[in-house]
Amino acid sequence: MPRILFVEDERAYAVGMVDRLTSEGYEVELASNGNDGMERARKGTADLILLDVMLPGRSGLDICRELRASGSKTPVLLLTARGEISDRVAGLKLGADDYLVKPFATAELLARMEALLRRAREGRSEGGGIIRFGDIAFDAAKNELSRAGKC
Repeated sequence: MPRILFVEDERAYAVGMVDRLTSEGYEVELASNGNDGMERARKGTADLILLDVMLPGRSGLDICRELRASGSKTPVLLLTARGEISDRVAGLKLGADDYLVKPFATAELLARMEALLRRAREGRSEGGGIIRFGDIAFDAAKNELSRAGKC
């Protein structure tokens, strides 16, 4: 069950989205402000972060920037009413993986989430962090160097 961190300050909207995402098979953790969202995101337990841009305490853009600066690879999907091209470009340049303008169709959100989660899974499985050069391979996850399959 994919784990979603949903950072949203509009309570009624957040509760509705959590219900819908839960019914779609996601495990959802909700943060209602930017500081709480950043703290939960730093734990690194989410498979995907749904992040409102305009939040009390700390903006979603600041959270995204800080996560990327710390090396986090967790996919981030920005959800916001700010739909100007300059806003979208800024969000993507700060490290967001996708940007969706409110109001949006829930079906589109779910499709974008599935795509981001799929790419994240594929990225982890492609070579599993193994770097190859001829018959020499380095597995970064295991910190092992091998030649012709032998350590």
